[in-house]
Amino acid sequence: MRKIKCLIVDDEPLASSLIKKHLAQFAQFECVASCWNAMEAFEMLKKEPIDLLFLDIQMPVLNGIDFVKSLRHPPKVIFVTAYRDYAVESYELDVIDYIVKPITFDRFFKAVNKFLNQFETKLPPVAKSVENKPTKESDYIYVNSNRKYIKIAFDQVLYIESLKDYVRIHTLVDKVMTKEKISEFIEKLPAHFIRVHRSFIINTQKVTAFTNHDVEINGQEIPIGISYKKMVFDFLK
Repeated sequence: MRKIKCLIVDDEPLASSLIKKHLAQFAQFECVASCWNAMEAFEMLKKEPIDLLFLDIQMPVLNGIDFVKSLRHPPKVIFVTAYRDYAVESYELDVIDYIVKPITFDRFFKAVNKFLNQFETKLPPVAKSVENKPTKESDYIYVNSNRKYIKIAFDQVLYIESLKDYVRIHTLVDKVMTKEKISEFIEKLPAHFIRVHRSFIINTQKVTAFTNHDVEINGQEIPIGISYKKMVFDFLK
């Protein structure tokens, strides 16, 4: 089987090294090179066919978003950055995922799995273990609510609603409140959960209908934010 060729572009040596370490756990990926900036990456792309780009955003000379826009036929991209502010703009470029540093293996695994799922490639066993971390996503999460940890199965979740510094998790049988910002909570969810509005995350497996303005889940209409529309439609279609 042909290896999936990857290129890492990050001006932080520690971040670049960590991505390479995580990537080494997957037998079907090959890290072709690491570049410190977009200009080095541009030269590498002229020499070598790349399937997947792990790309920082804030870099000297040319940032990651402008770099992708400059490419006529860019490879698939996973942004890896310390800044959350570029998330919406990055999804307009049809990127695979957007990882916010620090890069945990669990979050890295989710992003890589999105890439593999998109190309209908099954994820084989991990080549090595990484600090005894699980090699697949769990099917549940524990949340702290009213001083106790409640187990919530992902397949029971309909959608999540933001209430300032809290989120309300709407499930098939109940509603659970926990103190956490929606931007942080989504990082703990599987890939089929997407943010459709600044105040809502949905379980796409529970969507029964959608329009240009909202999605319908269990009879509830959930609005789609203007800046999220393209990403939501691309995902649902």
